[in-house]
Amino acid sequence: MNKYITEFIGTFFLVLTIGCTVIPGAAGVIPPLAIGAVLMVMIFAGGHVSGAHYNPAVTLGVWVRGKCDTRDVAPFMVAQFTAGLLAAQTAMFMVGAGKAMEIKSLHAALLAEFLFTFALVYVVINTATAKGNAGNSFYGLAIGMTVMAGAFAVGGISGGAFNPAVALALVTMKLIHIGDVWIHLAADFAGGLVAGLVFKAINPQDK
Repeated sequence: MNKYITEFIGTFFLVLTIGCTVIPGAAGVIPPLAIGAVLMVMIFAGGHVSGAHYNPAVTLGVWVRGKCDTRDVAPFMVAQFTAGLLAAQTAMFMVGAGKAMEIKSLHAALLAEFLFTFALVYVVINTATAKGNAGNSFYGLAIGMTVMAGAFAVGGISGGAFNPAVALALVTMKLIHIGDVWIHLAADFAGGLVAGLVFKAINPQDK
């Protein structure tokens, strides 16, 4: 149960930070910096308990890689989605609802979400689960910086979710249209799946 509570807490503060910086329209550099920073600190805080996924796509990739028990996959995802939706409601209570972005290119948005979710999960697996990096002290920073880089690079193209729980929260906060959420769900889960498979292909000896 402690693992699931940890996943809930980390995901909650990730989504809360997104809502409280993006909805009010904070200065351009503020949301990516804040989001990357809160993810980093929550990973350092909870990594020793749950692995600090805070993202169903990460859970999928880590499971494919072989470092997440099958019995934990569904509870992790339930905790993540629940936390995201509750954090979205909390953010709206504090700062109101947002204005949904218009996705101009379906194909560009799909590609953006897939590529940076792949990058995120690939970094997670390689820094937090690989034998060669066991016991390192940089994994939280590496993961947070990946999300920050993705938000800067493609946030204006897709919304920069890279996380199915975040995607549903963005719909709740009126930051993306409900008709567009499938883009994030499909691309993000695909990115996590492919990242896990690529890690296994490159590192067959790392079981």
